[in-house]
This record gives sequence, C-alpha cells and structure tokens, in this order.
Amino acid sequence: MKKITLALMAVLIAISSAFSQSDKPANDKMIKHNGEKLDVKVIKVGETTISYKYPGEDAEQTIGKAAVASIVYGGSGRKEEISEKIVVSGEDDWEKVQILTDKSQVLGLKKGEEVRGKTSGMLSYNTAGSADKKATRRIKEAAAKAGAPFVLLTSDKNDGFGVKQAIKNGVAYSY
Repeated sequence: MKKITLALMAVLIAISSAFSQSDKPANDKMIKHNGEKLDVKVIKVGETTISYKYPGEDAEQTIGKAAVASIVYGGSGRKEEISEKIVVSGEDDWEKVQILTDKSQVLGLKKGEEVRGKTSGMLSYNTAGSADKKATRRIKEAAAKAGAPFVLLTSDKNDGFGVKQAIKNGVAYSY
C-alpha cells in the first residue's frame, strides 16, 4: 500500500510541475552586439526597432535593431538574426560607417562624440552633388577615427549662393 501511495504522489507531483511550467510562457533571449544577453518577452520586431517587456513588468521597452545581434524565441527555440555587427578599426574603415537619421535607430547604442563633415572654404569647384558626397565622406571618416560604426545625423546644410558647400553634423554611436 505504501508503494502505491508513493507512486501516486510521485505521478501527481510530476503532473503538477508539468502544468505549472507550461503556464509560464518561455522568455526570449535577446543578444546585443556588446555581448549583453537580455531575458525578455519580444512584443514586436519592427522595421528599425524591437519592442519588448521584462518578465513580471508591464512597461514596454524599445531598442534599435542596430544594437541587437539576434533573438532566440523561447517558445519555439527559433533563432532570428537581427543585424550584423559592424567593426570599425580606424579611419580607413570609414566606408563601413552607417549614417542614421531617426533617433529610434540608436536606442541601445552608446553615445559618443559629436562629429562634423564639411567641404572646404569660400572658393570651391564642387557641384552640389560632389559637395554632399565629400561632406558625407568626411563625417564618416570622423566617426571611423573615433571607432564608431554609426552616426546620427543632426543637421545637413547645403549652401548654394554660388559657393557649393555642404556641412553635416552628427553624433557618433558605438555598441
């Protein structure tokens, strides 16, 4: 009789623990490019951002996709690659730098120094298009020199009073 009672108790404990585990939704794992791993519940993966909640909280958080390497969904175990890490080792890597225009894209990234790109002085033989390209290259070079793979553009001015000059200001961001 004792063996039957113990066997029934073991079965009941196993069943109750199985049900209690299935009641809790499995959390997702968000892996950031800086190596940080977040245990969260992903709400939505948008075009440029990801919305998520921490377990036991109702407040919805947002992070830019540029900061996130991948998400492993707890329910299915499926892994979704979000963005590739951009490695900038110095000024020679300026072409890898991405220019961002929306503040939501830099959520989760580390803010760095202000950077500027402009074409030179008063007398210039630049066309409007070439002035813009040169200013873009210079702001990317400044970010690369700082080791930052991203620039949030804060202003973009083109003067067209006979002098073709372009000025771009921004803030460098890294992982």
